[in-house]
Amino acid sequence: MYAATVTRTDGPTALEVTDAPAPTPGDGQVLIDVKSAGVNFPDLLMTKNMYQYKPEPPFTLGGELAGVVREAPAGSGFSPGDRVAASTTTGAFAEQVLAPVTNVFPLPDAMSFAAGACLPMNYLTMTFALLKRGQLQRGETVLVHGAAGGIGTATIQLASAMGAHVVSVVSTEDKARFVSSVGSHDVVLADGFKDSVAELTGGRGVDVVVDPVGGDRFTDSLRSLAPLGRLLVIGFTAGDIPTVKVNRLLLNNIDVRGVAWGAYALADPARLRAEWDVLLPYLGSGVVDPPIAATYPLSRAGEAVAQLDDRAVLGKVVVDPTA
Repeated sequence: MYAATVTRTDGPTALEVTDAPAPTPGDGQVLIDVKSAGVNFPDLLMTKNMYQYKPEPPFTLGGELAGVVREAPAGSGFSPGDRVAASTTTGAFAEQVLAPVTNVFPLPDAMSFAAGACLPMNYLTMTFALLKRGQLQRGETVLVHGAAGGIGTATIQLASAMGAHVVSVVSTEDKARFVSSVGSHDVVLADGFKDSVAELTGGRGVDVVVDPVGGDRFTDSLRSLAPLGRLLVIGFTAGDIPTVKVNRLLLNNIDVRGVAWGAYALADPARLRAEWDVLLPYLGSGVVDPPIAATYPLSRAGEAVAQLDDRAVLGKVVVDPTA
């Protein structure tokens, strides 16, 4: 089978498509014919050896996918021919992949494989973030940074479906138009966002900030929180890890909460399927519709990953091993 392989960690342009042995399932593993694979920021980091998980090259890139079950263990709840999504950390940019049973999820018939491949990382992260870590309530206001990216669009759709009012922070007018089309209720530009948020909320601030960016926006995000507000730390795509002056938390009774969905799920793999079951009603309602910016064949997987390097992607990029 063909697979997009990291043979050296010199960035996404060094990704090579190789003819690799077809995987053989072991105990508790499902063999899946990959129809589509999502491209995520950790994929980019792994091509540069900058991610916290550092597999030894050569390895196949790709951590989320959708496809069709080829083989499944007895009692797994899956059978050959079933449509599924799955999370794998690595291995998804290939014609076939193995996934632990705990990491495989039923994909509704109405959802395309391309859309399904966008769900396991961003949408499970955000149901966990908004409900478990953010304790989001209907009628609250959510401010989302990096709103035009994969985490951002997942936040817009899910928070809206949960009854929240969503304010998106973007860097350009093009991105503003895009996030409005995805469902954001209001949009502000990153430059001066704190004052814009204060004006939109009548000086009250927002109840939840979703921050996958980090960097120099962090302090103004804290200042944008209403009393009892929560800032959810998702990641640091800006590169810089901000620090917190804890007196700011004390003065307005606000929280900074880490969101490490992967670590939470790793501690108990049953949590993966439990979180998918939380997400399923939103999939069935049609509210969740991941916006796909571009689809690349497996032969151009390196180009697909490189798209994330310039922060210009609107929505998600996917790789199609069947193309």
